[in-house]
Amino acid sequence: MTVGFSTLALVAIALYSAGAMAYVYRWRGRTRYASLSQYLRKSWPVFAPLNCLMYLGTRQSGRRAVLEADYLEGIQVIRDNWRVIRDEALALYVSGAFEAIKAPGSVGYYDVGFRTFYKRGWSKFYLKWYGTTHLSARRLCPKTLGLLEQVPGVRGAMFSVLPPGAALSLHADPMACCLRYHLGLLTPNSALCSITVDGVSCAWFDGQDFVFDETYPHHARNDTGGPRLILMCDVDRPMNGLGRVVQPIYRLIAKATLVPNTPEDTRGLFSALFCKLAPLRQKSLSVREGRPRTYRLVKWAINVVLLGTLMAVVFAPFYVVEVALF
Repeated sequence: MTVGFSTLALVAIALYSAGAMAYVYRWRGRTRYASLSQYLRKSWPVFAPLNCLMYLGTRQSGRRAVLEADYLEGIQVIRDNWRVIRDEALALYVSGAFEAIKAPGSVGYYDVGFRTFYKRGWSKFYLKWYGTTHLSARRLCPKTLGLLEQVPGVRGAMFSVLPPGAALSLHADPMACCLRYHLGLLTPNSALCSITVDGVSCAWFDGQDFVFDETYPHHARNDTGGPRLILMCDVDRPMNGLGRVVQPIYRLIAKATLVPNTPEDTRGLFSALFCKLAPLRQKSLSVREGRPRTYRLVKWAINVVLLGTLMAVVFAPFYVVEVALF
């Protein structure tokens, strides 16, 4: 029996995807998850195939867990005006905006990327996100937005707060389309308030910045008595030719995760879907408490259906090409 082109293509993609997930879990970087289960829960392995393309598309200078921000065109404007940015962030903090966003039921609560941090006390206020500037940010943070617009490599931006005594456990962010930029605004100025990325510790200090690859396992702590308030941005990787081809496509996925701060802001497609499914997720958690075996069965069934749907979507265009050409 002859194996069709579409079948071979699907098998090749499946093998590449499995290899990408194994590479990220077992060989990339120095920090390892305690178990495969922790990796599956904390590292979004479904994105590993796309992420590995971005790793290949990153210039050698950017293939590190932590790097200087000097490569970013126009970044000095942000550094020189960090106090201006701090004042607008501090006004938001004092107004209670960060607490309002993470309140259950608020429009900003359903955030597929950052929702799990809320229970740790962490919160954020979006400024812009992959082509969309938040109307609430235009109203409340016009000076900061004006400065960010002078740095073309900034794709997304937010203010982020980590309260006293809070800690974020080991995790990795899902998408490698960009790197993460941090600028200290109002910090404890202490090594006791820091983030560790693949074993490299970086403390936050007022007016100082750094860039890191958030797809490496990392964790953060604020073991001080004061809050940590920073500017946090998604910024372009230093890319080669492959990266410049893949990144614009990958950014479309990130764009769909747009989350509002207030009702005046818009919501992305994936974010809207998560918002609709969130009540069902809460019900499933109650099932997990009372009937754990049923919960596991339903969970695996849903995952199998989603995987099958994804494979069908991938298979379809190859099959159409096969029918048309062969």
